[in-house]
Amino acid sequence: MQSLVIQPAMYAALRSMLIGAHAMPLPTVLRSAQVLGRRFGGARFNRTRVERAVDRLEIAMPEMCKDQRAELVLQSYEHLAMLAIELVVMPRYLTEDAWTDYVEVGPLDRIIRPLIEESPTLLLTAHCGNWETLGYTMALLGFRMHVLYRPLDLRPANAWIRQTRSRRGLELVDKFGAMNRLPGLLEAGESIGFVADQNAGDRGMQVPYFGRLASTYKSIGLMAIQHRAKIIVGNARRLATNPNEAVKLKYRIEVYDRIDPEDWESQPDPLFYITARYRRALEQSIRKAPEQYLWMHRIWKSRPRHERLNKPFPKNLRQKLEGLPWMTQAELDGIIARSDSDRAYMAEHNITHFK
Repeated sequence: MQSLVIQPAMYAALRSMLIGAHAMPLPTVLRSAQVLGRRFGGARFNRTRVERAVDRLEIAMPEMCKDQRAELVLQSYEHLAMLAIELVVMPRYLTEDAWTDYVEVGPLDRIIRPLIEESPTLLLTAHCGNWETLGYTMALLGFRMHVLYRPLDLRPANAWIRQTRSRRGLELVDKFGAMNRLPGLLEAGESIGFVADQNAGDRGMQVPYFGRLASTYKSIGLMAIQHRAKIIVGNARRLATNPNEAVKLKYRIEVYDRIDPEDWESQPDPLFYITARYRRALEQSIRKAPEQYLWMHRIWKSRPRHERLNKPFPKNLRQKLEGLPWMTQAELDGIIARSDSDRAYMAEHNITHFK
């Protein structure tokens, strides 16, 4: 009964805010969001979260000084606030007639062909740039897209999101129970989008991510192997706009890697190869626009079993890393050294996960 009263009231308040966002000029709204995002990021109550994000950047981008890392984290909060506005106004601007005014695309031959051929395709991106713009634009180009998402707790708002996205041919797939539905979609030659950079828990596959082992979803590689699906890694990156231009919002879609069945079938461990390679492509996309990545996410929370048990770096894991075609000796030495350091830190502080 309470939800029948509270949820409509919350939705009404949200709709009022949305009306205000639509009523004001877009540059004004985005600038206001940017200011609010920075203030939120720099607020005293958010200090611990910011400090942890700065620590993550020390590992991911050690070439930066501490002040540069702190500034990058605040820019990430600016981006998050602007992103919230963009997700609201996106259906208004990205239409069949006008989307090219707001989205420019890099070479898409690596992504278009599998979509035209209607072969099963997994489109992966990170929490970098505007991940919804990527799938939304593919749908506007006429390609059916199914995107995995977590439903909003506010049911009226969730219904609005599903309705506005489906108008353009973008179908949202509830992540709860998705593993029962996704195989059928791939069997039918459909395309499925994932935001694939989250921590995958203790049961995930540990592969390198910014020079440190990160728990990564095995399900993506398993589906690709089972259905011989192509994997495409890309993102939609926000571009700086010219004050003299009429368009005040611009994104560029780029593809960073395409992984075909022929690439992994000859590998000694196809699942490890796929998982490590798509993680590597996600990292490359983030390095292109690190200020548009959500560094507040706990990307290294779950640690490998050998680190949790305070045991030496496993020989079989070392061999798998050595077998990756792109792995250099310097990178391998850095990954092992970082793992040894993490293991020692966890043993000293009697912890099994990182915050």
